[in-house]
Amino acid sequence: MRIGPYSWPNRTALAPMAGVTDQPFRQLCKRLGAGYVVSEMVSCRPDLRRSRKTLQRSDHRGESNPIAVQIVGTEPGMMAEAANYNVSHGAQIIDINMGCPAKKVCNKLAGSALLADPELVGRILRSVVAAVEVPVTLKIRTGQDDSDRNGLTIARLAEQSGIQALAVHGRTRRQMYKGDAEYDTIRAIKRAVSIPVIANGDINTPDKARQVLDYTGADAVMIGRAAHGRPWIFREINYYLGSGKLLAPPENEEIASIMLDHVRRLHEFYGEYSGIRIARKHIGWYLTDLPGGRQMRRRLMPVESAQQQLEMLGRFFGQSRARAA
Repeated sequence: MRIGPYSWPNRTALAPMAGVTDQPFRQLCKRLGAGYVVSEMVSCRPDLRRSRKTLQRSDHRGESNPIAVQIVGTEPGMMAEAANYNVSHGAQIIDINMGCPAKKVCNKLAGSALLADPELVGRILRSVVAAVEVPVTLKIRTGQDDSDRNGLTIARLAEQSGIQALAVHGRTRRQMYKGDAEYDTIRAIKRAVSIPVIANGDINTPDKARQVLDYTGADAVMIGRAAHGRPWIFREINYYLGSGKLLAPPENEEIASIMLDHVRRLHEFYGEYSGIRIARKHIGWYLTDLPGGRQMRRRLMPVESAQQQLEMLGRFFGQSRARAA
């Protein structure tokens, strides 16, 4: 798998997810096998560039190449300017968001709402590609709804506009994250274009990754929600794709080590106040399937000290080891 001059070490990618794929999580997923990661989406609006949220989302210190930044917006000139700005601040790949189904994005006619206007899509893509010398990629859905599943049209337009790779989530905008992802559209897109195609949507096990790759012919898979609380899914998929065998799941001791390191990094990155709160959702995901995890999650919710949050988690896993022994 290759985007411009950048080769991936495997066929797995972490999907950009607002509020999730921050610097600590991207670094963790890469360490656990993700071949490629993309930043949380950043607005193309110049007045937001110095906001705390945008600065944190644009922080790539310590990350390995390539640095991929996703931008979102609706105005071709502003999107081009945003791409150029992010390249001047270290971005090595620009990804364009036309896949987000969130109402606060689509209500501004951005994200997947843009798929309803192929003419505007083309102008945005051509403007961004012309503005920068780095590879430009695109993430889309299969269309607006079942009556307007125009992903194939958008994919052809993307290739004609100079887009160098395309990630496709197998749902329409109207589906949000409901129902099942479908892969027929991704398969049709892969057969119609020569640029790399990355399949996304409901890929939550190594076997599912293999099935989707085989059925669609996609060049790689992109993992989103399945990585919540399970960042080791990337190494599990990589191992299965290479050997045909399932990798043993991590022991509780390793889960504890991964989670505690992740939580510490969140505290360091955001500061204690915000770090504690952002860590809560990740902790909830890690603990969901562990015995006593849901109760522990409730006990952690009112905690206001970073040290106490870590200590309570350490005791929880210590008690889990004692019970197992």
